Amino acid sequence: MALNPARQLHYHRCMATPSLRQLDIFAQMVAAGGITRCARDTGLSADDIARDIASLEMRLGYKLFEDLPDRQRLTPAGRKTAEAMTLLSHDRSANWTMDEPEAAPPVIDAAPPASEPVRQSIILAAPAPVFGHFQDALAAFEAANEDVAITLDLSIHLADEARRALEQGRVDIAYFYALGESAGLPSRYGWSEQINIYAGADHPLARRDSVSPEELRISPTLAMEPHNALRRIIDEALDRDGIILGDPVLETDNMFDIMTILREGAGCFAAFGPLARDLGRMTGIRRLALERPLPAIEVRQALRAQPETNPAAVALAEFLFL
Repeated sequence: MALNPARQLHYHRCMATPSLRQLDIFAQMVAAGGITRCARDTGLSADDIARDIASLEMRLGYKLFEDLPDRQRLTPAGRKTAEAMTLLSHDRSANWTMDEPEAAPPVIDAAPPASEPVRQSIILAAPAPVFGHFQDALAAFEAANEDVAITLDLSIHLADEARRALEQGRVDIAYFYALGESAGLPSRYGWSEQINIYAGADHPLARRDSVSPEELRISPTLAMEPHNALRRIIDEALDRDGIILGDPVLETDNMFDIMTILREGAGCFAAFGPLARDLGRMTGIRRLALERPLPAIEVRQALRAQPETNPAAVALAEFLFL
């Protein structure tokens, strides 16, 4: 069963950084309940599916599945991601190992029983790799506050997107990538993630003790697609710092293709955050030794106006800074 174009567009809007193929495979895995059935349903090999899931996990910066004998199970972070992408609403398989009971059908326009407290809702927006940074803290907060339900929105990446979502009341807390505080969006600094440049181990620049900005300018590069939020913030940061990279020989959001071509020595690739961390650990890929450090990308947090209307959101925002 392949995703129809309308659903693919929805997944693309929910999580702009991975490729549509990877999101499609993730959806198929959730629907099928395991890699063997997923391979049969899609006509792909199990190795192809495993490769795309591994590439997606590297891109997000956290594990989606736990590996168990003869089956796969969503991790807590994987379950949150699937819920945020609304993949489970129609495709959830009865065979999927979720370790949780099926939810009862919702009761429309009915007040909750007097004996049950009303659950406070918090909508937290963050790029998927940022969610991976504090997924354990979110789980701890939910465990300590059983009357609070946290919903993720993984569609927010940059300051302009966060501003619109907060002003429209679509989210309560927004994390986003930035190069400092943005006008009209009060926010606070969370942490910084350094941009680094990577190349195959046999690339001429990988063997240099020091690489100059001029050498980067004349070297072919690999890049994510132009609309990709990570590409946009990297390009803006490098431009502000006066760093010009060579023309891209490939523009794709498929990390497996980027890794393969990096190892072949066809170009250099700029990355930050969990993606950069994982690239630096891979055999056949090296971080270039630059003459001067590249700029860093900030991760910032902003709250919806009038936070007193949702004290649970204020508490969560503070908890994530502990």
